[in-house]
Amino acid sequence: MLGINITKKQEPSLWGSCFLFVGAVVLSLGISALLLWMRGKSPLDGIVLLFKGAFGSPGALEDSLVKAIPIFLCSLGVAVTFRLQIWNIGAEGQFALGAVGATWVALQFPTLPAALMLPGMVLVAMFAGGIWGLIPAVLRNWAQANEIIVTLMFNYLGILFLEYLVYGPWKDPVSFGFPMTKEFSQSAVVGMIGHTRINWGVLLCLFFGLAVWIFLRYSRLGFELKASGENVKAARYAGLPYERLVILVMIFSGATAGCAGFLEASANLNRLQPSIMVGYGYTAIVVAWLARLNPLYIGIASYLLAGLKVGVENIQLELQVPAAFGGLMEGLFLLTVLAGAFFTKYKISFRRKT
Repeated sequence: MLGINITKKQEPSLWGSCFLFVGAVVLSLGISALLLWMRGKSPLDGIVLLFKGAFGSPGALEDSLVKAIPIFLCSLGVAVTFRLQIWNIGAEGQFALGAVGATWVALQFPTLPAALMLPGMVLVAMFAGGIWGLIPAVLRNWAQANEIIVTLMFNYLGILFLEYLVYGPWKDPVSFGFPMTKEFSQSAVVGMIGHTRINWGVLLCLFFGLAVWIFLRYSRLGFELKASGENVKAARYAGLPYERLVILVMIFSGATAGCAGFLEASANLNRLQPSIMVGYGYTAIVVAWLARLNPLYIGIASYLLAGLKVGVENIQLELQVPAAFGGLMEGLFLLTVLAGAFFTKYKISFRRKT
């Protein structure tokens, strides 16, 4: 009989990592092309439409960056929790609560000037998202609840609460029956940069990304977070404040996702409506792993996944493929890249059992 040995490589090769990453991307595109062919569509046309829709024009590049902004903010928070081995799957619900919090400010105080309105919307959105992250952390620390299940269930609660508001108390009476709030006043709308469709929320991405990188690299608390994530038992034995860190990272993750919800409601929709929930919180999980939880790489991975979403939308319009095809391509991309990352770190050998 043959046995399998899995051993960790001492020093992964940079060129080998690049080769495996490119190979994984090519493999995922190849499988996607095969699926298009099975539906009677031209695989070559599909791949060309994917890249053309994502990166083939200035408008496509702008669209990809617009989608990358909320993905980046959600991914950044998720990556911080994953570093502590806290599996926060709830960025989607935290995003929803952030959008609700920002909308509450916009609807309750429509006459506020922008200098007060926008900071107020940001703070309330981050507070609402942070609370939605805090509750699962408290349940984990003091009731030993599984954070994966709790955060996943909180996604549904957050989304349903948003839908309750836009179908009920906050529904615009002149919306012709469509579930949406009144349009925000001009002071509640985040502006665009120049004549582009890119909103000023990109500055928040730069701020949070740089702040997290500095925090993890240079602060004592950041060191404790990384040490606790690498070995929870050793961290507790050394007296590191593990439970406090769990609370901290879950609040931060919820706050950044809430900030993303604010930007989507304010800058892109100018109101709250159910279509705001397009899966950015779930995509954040994919991005965090693709970036290997590195805040600097999350920007690149967010843009690539946003481009993939835009490109797949182009395929759907031109080739009339189902909307689920985008999620399928995203899943293939994740699985193949993560498999490639495994082979850069580990070596598989076979031995004969006696």
